[in-house]
Amino acid sequence: MEIQSSRLAVIGLCYPFRGGISHFSTLLVRALRVRYEVEFITLTRQYPEFLFPGKTQYDTSSRTLVESNEPIIDTLNPVSWIKTARALNDSQPDLIVIQWWHPFFAPAFGTIVRLLKRPLQKRVCFLCHNVLPHEPSPLQKLLTRYAFEPARLFIVHSKEDGKNLETLHPGAIIRKGCHPRYSEFGEAGAISKREARRALELPEQMRTILFFGLVRPYKGLAHLIRAMKTVTSQFECRLLIVGEFYDDKEPYLDLIENHGLADCITVVDEYVPNEQVAAYFAAADVVVLPYVSATQSGIVQIAFALETPVITTNVGGLPEAVEHGKTGLVVDAESPRQLADAILKYYSENLELQFGDEIRRQAERFDWNAEIRQIEAFLAAPADQIRV
Repeated sequence: MEIQSSRLAVIGLCYPFRGGISHFSTLLVRALRVRYEVEFITLTRQYPEFLFPGKTQYDTSSRTLVESNEPIIDTLNPVSWIKTARALNDSQPDLIVIQWWHPFFAPAFGTIVRLLKRPLQKRVCFLCHNVLPHEPSPLQKLLTRYAFEPARLFIVHSKEDGKNLETLHPGAIIRKGCHPRYSEFGEAGAISKREARRALELPEQMRTILFFGLVRPYKGLAHLIRAMKTVTSQFECRLLIVGEFYDDKEPYLDLIENHGLADCITVVDEYVPNEQVAAYFAAADVVVLPYVSATQSGIVQIAFALETPVITTNVGGLPEAVEHGKTGLVVDAESPRQLADAILKYYSENLELQFGDEIRRQAERFDWNAEIRQIEAFLAAPADQIRV
């Protein structure tokens, strides 16, 4: 469905900022611009440096993801919020799509929406990556309500987020989209497993498991480390832990040492630049995401784009993305025993080829058209007649 002569505005993050929200916002705009005129309004400042838990907020990749944009919004400067609202009131887009990922941005985004002219407010859509943080506080819920209150249209990526949104904002009109695949990090098969392992200086014949992404408490990495004690008692295997630690690293290193796993676990404590992402996924037989809580995960969609199966937990939207027994395996959260059993099953039954074939068959399920259809459903209807 294409809406002739429609114009959209997208508010989100982009380069020079790093991370999943920046990638998603940029790739969403890129996909939308194939069909529509898109105004891409971005942030000049994300977090104050003292609030950012990582080494840097900025992308140091040599291969960056970039779309032309207007950097206007300073999250700490209300003058920039007024400027943004004025620009939108002047351009009068047919739909404004605001990326939502954390209540920290509620004062800026909520104020911008309130400064829009009333007819334009009805054409605001929040695209929610996480309705609430993984461990929300009363203040965070209050901030989220402030941002969402003047808006009616919402897109979520999981049933759990849909339920959270209904509780926070009973008048919301909600559509469920899906997190698209991130094929921009590399094409499946562009680098062979052997080549990837050579490039990363890994044993070419060793079974290799990948945990990828920022290390935070809700990611459940400690459960995977405990599971590896059982796995390595059955056969030789290497776990790659690849991602910058936003949690204290020492307890994880102590856990590895205390379980006698130092020789079979490699820790790469750094944010991986775009051009190196594909090598880690190509080198792995399977990606394991032992999350304790989640809504959805961009890591799953990087894995699927590179045709790497996933073992994950039954939390949030993860079992909606990973089909148990088809594209991966799903186990209970916080269970090292079940994680170990799933890894052992994966290797003993040689499931890599079977799951990889199914991931290829389902390629269209997670393309950008599936997400754009949810936006077009709001775009197609008059603001006072929108129904789901």
